[in-house]
Amino acid sequence: MLLEMASGNFFYRLERYAKNDNLEAISISLNMLAEEIQETIHHQGFANINSPRINIVQMSFILDEHGYIEMANQQSCNLLSVLMNEIIGQQFIYFLDHQSQEKWRDLQEELIRKKSSDTSIELRFKSKSDLKIPKTAYVSSFKGIHGKTSKILITVIHNSNQQDTSDKELKKSVTQYIDQENTESKKAKIKLSFEDIRKIRKGRDIILTNLESDFPSLREFALQLGTNEFKLKYGFRELYGNSVHRFLMNERFRKAQMMIQFTDQSLKSIAHLNGFKSSSHFSRAFKKKYGYAPSELRKKSTNTEE
Repeated sequence: MLLEMASGNFFYRLERYAKNDNLEAISISLNMLAEEIQETIHHQGFANINSPRINIVQMSFILDEHGYIEMANQQSCNLLSVLMNEIIGQQFIYFLDHQSQEKWRDLQEELIRKKSSDTSIELRFKSKSDLKIPKTAYVSSFKGIHGKTSKILITVIHNSNQQDTSDKELKKSVTQYIDQENTESKKAKIKLSFEDIRKIRKGRDIILTNLESDFPSLREFALQLGTNEFKLKYGFRELYGNSVHRFLMNERFRKAQMMIQFTDQSLKSIAHLNGFKSSSHFSRAFKKKYGYAPSELRKKSTNTEE
């Protein structure tokens, strides 16, 4: 709630609880505070010409009449920590928590009954790592070009401040100055901007939450992150000391090693959950890396427990 208010969203409200306890009292107080600030801003016609607000489309989806996602922007993938091919074709409801799923079903039924509609709804999105992301979604239903099928447009707006832009411009100018200074040396080194580093770190998080998935080409992955292939390769090696592919494989092996030692899942299942096409391929690659087969590690771990 405080994060939403800090970003300028005074329309956000905490949901009420059934219990009459301290948590409920805090929720009511915060909701009242948000309402007072919202009313004050609107009543006084608040406008800061030195720092106007900027509305940024943070997430955007187009659904078919059955609720399946036909289009999503790249930022949606980044926020939900999923790959683009894991969003397209999935039901939108899959990316909501349980409570928001019920709210969405009710709204979807209402949208189906109406020919066109515009509304807003408070939803909590669910990332692949089960992080809950509360957002206000603006929903519009409309007909396709030929008017035969219904479509649903979902947009999540992030209220920003021009100060954010000023900070980025300052960082950019400092980085450019450093780059100019480096060109005077015999061997200029490429400098990553703050935004480049943020994107590469986001790429690392997406890799860690999608170890079981078929990884896209570096070009496609770079586009999803909003950068280019060269910066992705260079930045990844600078930040993590490895290429993207080697980092991915090392994490797959590390996770597989832990699962062999501390779970009772079959080796075939472990291979599949870590992105290997077959258990035989997994066994050969594992032995090449560690010098012993997965079955040998499992046997040793079982004997140690006994």
